[in-house]
Order: sequence, then structure tokens, then C-alpha cells
Amino acid sequence: MSAKKSKISTIVSINAYSDVFYGLRDQSFKPIKKLSFNNSNYLVSYLSNKDMITTTVEVSRSIESEDLHDMIETQVYEDLGLDQANEYMIETIEGESSGDNRVFHAFVVEPEKIRNIYAETIEETKYIDLILPAPLIYKPLYTREILHKEDGVHCFIYFTLRDAFVTFYKNGEYLYSKSIEYSLNHIYEKFCEYIGEQVDEKEFYKILETEGLKTHHAEYQQNLMRLFGEIFITINDIVIYVKRAHDLPSIDQMYIGTSRGPILGLDEYSENYLGLKSSELNFNYELENEEWYVDQFQYLMALSAIYYMEDDASTVNLTLFRRPPVFYKRTSGQFIISIVSAIMLGISYPLYFLLGSYANDTQNFILQKEENELTTIANKYKAILSQKQEVINGLDEEIKKLSIIQSGKEKTITSIYDKKVHYNLKSELYYNFSKDITNFKVHINEVESDNDNFTFSLLSEDEKEITGLIKFISEKYFNKISLINIDTISKEDNASLYSGVLKVNLK
Repeated sequence: MSAKKSKISTIVSINAYSDVFYGLRDQSFKPIKKLSFNNSNYLVSYLSNKDMITTTVEVSRSIESEDLHDMIETQVYEDLGLDQANEYMIETIEGESSGDNRVFHAFVVEPEKIRNIYAETIEETKYIDLILPAPLIYKPLYTREILHKEDGVHCFIYFTLRDAFVTFYKNGEYLYSKSIEYSLNHIYEKFCEYIGEQVDEKEFYKILETEGLKTHHAEYQQNLMRLFGEIFITINDIVIYVKRAHDLPSIDQMYIGTSRGPILGLDEYSENYLGLKSSELNFNYELENEEWYVDQFQYLMALSAIYYMEDDASTVNLTLFRRPPVFYKRTSGQFIISIVSAIMLGISYPLYFLLGSYANDTQNFILQKEENELTTIANKYKAILSQKQEVINGLDEEIKKLSIIQSGKEKTITSIYDKKVHYNLKSELYYNFSKDITNFKVHINEVESDNDNFTFSLLSEDEKEITGLIKFISEKYFNKISLINIDTISKEDNASLYSGVLKVNLK
């Protein structure tokens, strides 16, 4: 990045015709409500095509570089029939060579016209770094590779409030431009004339922006088609002239746009009418912006400024309002610097010792003051730390007490948990055993318990029912019973029931 560019914080693009301003900073492109003087801003604007004269000049290659500007200026005056008594600004950019001659595109404007257009702007900003001729504003589309130079001949049609002009680029280089009378304001006036009444201006532009040539209002659509038919007759004449004058086999692409936004259906109308491939003039510049549409010239001005700062020979600059040079480069500044330098040189030797003494005294005073302040601060924090240590000691004692209480509560909770979770309720076992015994058709004659030991006196008509019960209980309660035993199963004489004593020990 150049030294000039590194000092710039914001690029400000200015439309002096509509008083609309935008600022580009860190890839963010946002509107600015009011201009002001700020030396770290880089200001860029454009001069409308209708406010200047454009022409092409051919000069022999034998002309020396130092005579080139005078030769071009003389030829421009002769070709355009300019009044020699008037002052004109003539800026040029070299185009595609023609045989033994060099070709230059000249942009001619009266300085007074520039002063009038930018009078209000200069009151606020004091300077404008770059004023672009409107036809050269499309150059960043190629330098940024949004469009490719190899794509042939491009035609740009752009409608602003005060001007509408057609511009041609060949292989990424400016070729020709011409204004037409159909600015947006003129289109609005013509539309009202065709309708036969004064249509609200805001409503008219709203129709163009939202419905365009495809509006559902039949009368509006009919007159818009009629109006743009006239416009494209003019554009078609320009296309035919440029193809013939510059020996172009075809126009490869048309781009059509307006400062207020795309007109719906206009690119299709252009393609059908002219028979040329057409698209909206509305590109993605990869800059952050929250508005639904931004005048394309605002983007292109900001991008042109970036490339102009890197290479100021890459385009034409029509500004009359250069920023003042830095102080040391001005004549008055150099004179003042010389006087001050001479004075300082004369008194430098005695001042050296005097200032050295003052400097030591000052340094000692500052150090002593800092020491006193630091001592006060240190004592303050020592007292705070002492208080905090006492609080910490008290909290440690409190923590010990609470830890003892907590330990006791933990033991109590653990004991309660064990009893709640692991304790086997005798009533529950009684219930479960009784249900299982009933299922096996075994009767209980007597039940005894001693802590976790149970004794069941059983009666059954079938010996197998008792053994089946014992096997079932052993399998079902194996994790709760440590021992299950029945000594004998007997049947007394003349008795119909088998009896046995079942002993169960819980874990």
C-alpha cells in the first residue's frame, strides 16, 4: 500500500448532483448524512457526461513527450472550434493506437462549470481529491475483474436524474461515450405529457422500481413502452454509428441501469429491440451494505479512488480543489521553519546546559512525588491485606466447625439410606411367602420369627407341593436368603396331610 493510501481512513464518494454521500471503510459501505472537513478522508466525485465535451485526437508518434500536451490542446481547440479567449481544462487518456498515430481521448470542461457544480461541497470539505469523467467510471469493473477484458465490446447505458449517457468499452478500455436527452427527470416529464396529467413524482419512480415496463396499469404501461421506444431509437442510432466509426463487428453485451435502481423488464426490452444481449447494470462489489439498492456510481467512484491512489496515471482527474500541502511543503511553512531553525541554532549551546539542569531537577521532583504516592498506596493495601487475613482466619475456624457438623450429618444420612434402601421388611417377606405358599396349595399351620430367622410349619396333601415350594423359594429369593432348610417331611398314621418345618435365614 502506498504512503498516501496508508494515511487514509475512509474513502468518501460524493454525488454532487443529488447530494448523496457514502463512506467506504474496512469493506463497509454506508451512507453519510453530512459532509465535513477531515484530512484523513479521501474524497472522490464524478462529472456528468453532459457537463463536458469528449473527443478523440490522433497525434503522430514522432511528437516529443514535452510537446505532446500542447499539440493535443491545439488540435482539440481546432477540432471543437473552441474560443481561444476562454479557459478550458483538457485532460486526456491514451486509447488504442491507429497505425502510425497515437490516439488520445480528450475530456474538455470549463473550470467555471466545475466550480459551480461543487461550490456547496467545497464549503464543507475544503478539497476533493479526485473528480472522474463519468465515462471512465466503469474502469474498476475490469481492474477488479467483475467483467473480463477478453469479453469484447461492452455498452453501458445509465440513467441518472440529470443525465443519461451511453458508453462503450473495448477489451476493458474506454472507447466512446455520448449523452442522450432522456435523463430520469426528462423521462418523468415526458411521461406526464403523454398521460396528459401531472403524475405524482414519487408514485412514478415507485412504479419504475417495483413494476417497471411490466406494470399492471394498462395506460401507464402503454405510455412507458412508447417512451422507451423513443429512447431506444436514439440508442440504436448511437450503436450503429459506433460500430461503423470504430469498425466493430458487433456489440457483445449491453448493461442497463439507473441511479434509482433497476427498471423491471428494461433489459428484456433492450434485448428484443436492439437484438443485443442485455443485462441489468447492477454488480456485486463484495462490500457490506444493508440498503436494497445503492447507486452503482457510488460503488464505482469508491473503487476508482482505490486504484487512483495506487496509480494516479490510470485515469483522468478533473479536480480543481487539491488538498493543501502539508505545512513543511508550503512556502510560508518553509520560511517559518528556516527562521525558527536559525534562532534555535544560535541559542542551542547555552540552552543545552540550562535545560539539562532543569531536566534533572524536574526528573527528581517527579520521582520523589511518585515515591510518596506509591508509599501511600502500599500502606493502604497492607492495611487491607491485614484485615482480609483476619477474616480468612475466622472463616477457617468456622469451616472446621461446619466440617464436624457435616461429617456427623453424612453418617446419619448414610445410616438412614442403608436402612431405607437395604433393609428387608419382615411384613413384605411374610406377604410374599404367604402368596407363594398359597400358589403351591400348601397351608401354614404356624409361623415363628427371631430377628432375621423364620420358621414356617407347613401342611399339604401332596409331598411334592412342599418340595416344589422350597425349590421355588430358593430360586426366587436367592439374593435375600442365606439359608433355607426343611429337616423332614412326614405323614402320621391315619393322617391325610404331610407336615414339615421350613426354616429360613435372611442375609
